[in-house]
Amino acid sequence: MILLDRRLWSHFDFISPCLIIPIIVLSHMLISDSSDFLASKQLVYFGFGAVAFLAFFLLPLRRLEWLIPLFFWFCVALLLGVEFFGVSKLGAKRWLEIPFVHFTIQPSEIMKPAFIMMIAYLIKKRPPGPDGYGVKSFVKFSFYIMVPFALILKEPDLGSALILLISGYGILFLVGVDKRIWITLAAIIAITAPVLYDYGLRDYQKKRIADFLGEPSYQVRQSVIAIGNGGLWGKSEDEATQSKFKFLPISTSDFIFAYTIERHGFVGALVLLGLYGALIAHFLSLVWRFRRDHFASGVSAGIAMLIFIYVSVNVLMTIGFAPVVGVPLPFYSYGGSSFITFMCLFGIMQNLITFRYDPEYNKLLKIKF
Repeated sequence: MILLDRRLWSHFDFISPCLIIPIIVLSHMLISDSSDFLASKQLVYFGFGAVAFLAFFLLPLRRLEWLIPLFFWFCVALLLGVEFFGVSKLGAKRWLEIPFVHFTIQPSEIMKPAFIMMIAYLIKKRPPGPDGYGVKSFVKFSFYIMVPFALILKEPDLGSALILLISGYGILFLVGVDKRIWITLAAIIAITAPVLYDYGLRDYQKKRIADFLGEPSYQVRQSVIAIGNGGLWGKSEDEATQSKFKFLPISTSDFIFAYTIERHGFVGALVLLGLYGALIAHFLSLVWRFRRDHFASGVSAGIAMLIFIYVSVNVLMTIGFAPVVGVPLPFYSYGGSSFITFMCLFGIMQNLITFRYDPEYNKLLKIKF
């Protein structure tokens, strides 16, 4: 039996669940309208996500910080394992099959919490100076960012790889890096961009960019029609023709934002984006609030960056302002991998906030058998 001291509630962050729970509820309502079967499966994912949250929330993470590098390199080993033992689906090798149970895992999803904790761990071990990190420290951080980026890119999974890349450097931007490094990096990217496009991208990735710059793809056209059909207040289930008659592809996952607008209109979209905006702003405020606790500050910056990137890419893709990639909306799109990953991150952040006075951990939480 787990006993929680009353003092925990004075440390617990109630703002995050107050913003996340409405997103989850609205998601389940939409998915239920689309398919009872998918809604039932999503409830199972909610259950696994709740267990993942509790697991990370109850762990004495600050006392187990020394395990973070081991966890990170274990995830790197899993990514390497994909190269040799991975399962291919739809032309990509991104999964590992667990023996005997025929259940697959996606190491790139497991890497995300390990990656954020590793960056935060490195920041704690070597905090930035008054002018931010210099070249030597920046190169060290870049090594830990580029290793998982390169392995995930090779699967190929350009979307997940870029998310880690931008998140890692985004954390460093929030924490502080000498501005001359950013200027130099921007110049290098600008000069090498044509070469990276010609030799670094696969044909299907170039096609997505060409489709984005040229005529919109079928998925985007149907998405824009669904958004226009929603109007200001949205349509009833029978009048939401794009989703009802399956014109809108993957309406419960990749294009769920368009489905949301068709059902709940422009007002519904504003509510959803308002919840995400408030959630991102809250995590960014924690970066400043715990600026002297470099580990908590780094994790909070990482979560804020992840949510911002996921939401921005998904929404821009839906309205035709970004290439179509498989990036879901956090806590909202149908599927288990992304939901459980973000619940793990949510549990980690809640743990660091609630048990920030670590010497009190044993007094605040007691486990009896």
